[in-house]
Amino acid sequence: MPNRKLTLSILAGRFAICKLESEHDVPKWATRSTFWSVTKAQQELSIVCAEDDVPENIKAERGWKVLKVEAPLDFSLTGIIASLTGPLAEANISVLVLSAYKTDYVMVRESSLDKAILVLSASGHRVIE
Repeated sequence: MPNRKLTLSILAGRFAICKLESEHDVPKWATRSTFWSVTKAQQELSIVCAEDDVPENIKAERGWKVLKVEAPLDFSLTGIIASLTGPLAEANISVLVLSAYKTDYVMVRESSLDKAILVLSASGHRVIE
């Protein structure tokens, strides 16, 4: 695996990972914040959005923070996610990874954020707080 040194920033706020039935449309509450993601699969509709926007009756894992890779990433690059998730996995830190066209995002539970920052920094990455 190539030794990638990345700079990451922490998005403001807390996020939730929500599960809806696959036949649901994307609800308006899911798209209120500046960062959100939707994945539709045959068996479910998964939504990542600001925790404060999620209604109480929605099945959700709350209390997540988002680390954003601060660089446009070329599709020819390899090992980007592995350079982040490998050290976190060794430290028993759960993650959810999201990718956009230009960059990647790694979500960690807020309770693991300080440890994740230490682990990523020890791996040569820089986390801007």
